[in-house]
Amino acid sequence: MRRTSHQIICIGSVLWDIIGRSPREMRVGSDMPGRITRLPGGVAMNIAMTLARFGLSPVLLTALGRDEAGQELINAAQDLGLLTDHIHISERPTDAYMAIEGANGLIAALADAHSLEGAGGAILAPLLNGTLGSTAVPYGGAIALDGNLTEALLSEIAASPAFAAADLRIAPASPGKAERLRAVIAHKGATLYVNLEEAELISGTTGLGTARAGAEALLGAGAQRVVVTQGADVACDACATEIHEAAPPKVIAKRITGAGDTFMAAHIAAEIKGLSRLNALEIAQKTAATYVAGDDNYV
Repeated sequence: MRRTSHQIICIGSVLWDIIGRSPREMRVGSDMPGRITRLPGGVAMNIAMTLARFGLSPVLLTALGRDEAGQELINAAQDLGLLTDHIHISERPTDAYMAIEGANGLIAALADAHSLEGAGGAILAPLLNGTLGSTAVPYGGAIALDGNLTEALLSEIAASPAFAAADLRIAPASPGKAERLRAVIAHKGATLYVNLEEAELISGTTGLGTARAGAEALLGAGAQRVVVTQGADVACDACATEIHEAAPPKVIAKRITGAGDTFMAAHIAAEIKGLSRLNALEIAQKTAATYVAGDDNYV
């Protein structure tokens, strides 16, 4: 797709995904034949890679180690057209994510994001020192923000004048980190992208049953706008004045990791290009379904 000059800032995890996949159903303790891959990943990286496929020019704000793994990620990002000039380089090792997937979905995963968490506010420097924005002249464009950041840093972002004008698009990274997003839920420019389980955790409710119910619970908890997914079922985009729903195409799942990030990026790209909320939700559902089906031409 033709590249545009439009930039979006992606803040959060950029790391190596080590994914083991088996075509068979698995359970705890299973020992199955399959394939193991090592690919660039992390929520911010996954979102940025999909945005680039839509012709946008994402800027990465993250922390990488001063090591071979970190340099390989920078090279891979540059090859994809991502802007890496503002990445914070630390003495900590580059982060990694490991997951096991079977025909019945994600079995288990571990995210080692210690370098990102340890870097803290250093990754935000370009938005504070005038390079991309400042407290006096805040960045007013779209920012994709992931919940791998610490709760303290998310609270700082929510309160900082440097982020007051931003169109914040926020993902929790995983159910285990979802409750961190309570720190930014009420930001006037925030849109939360969560699955139903994460919606329950953030809102403090259970047994919601549908994406729409999850969205309504989050709005009741103070969110300004939410996009709630429920796997292969209907997704919901809701704010105080609008509610839209769309179902994804039915596909056979061949991969899981990165599906939510792909959905979020497709939705953001569609809205940046001026599509309606309903059309953007439909495109995001179709893009994520194509990705899950294993088609590398998902955009």
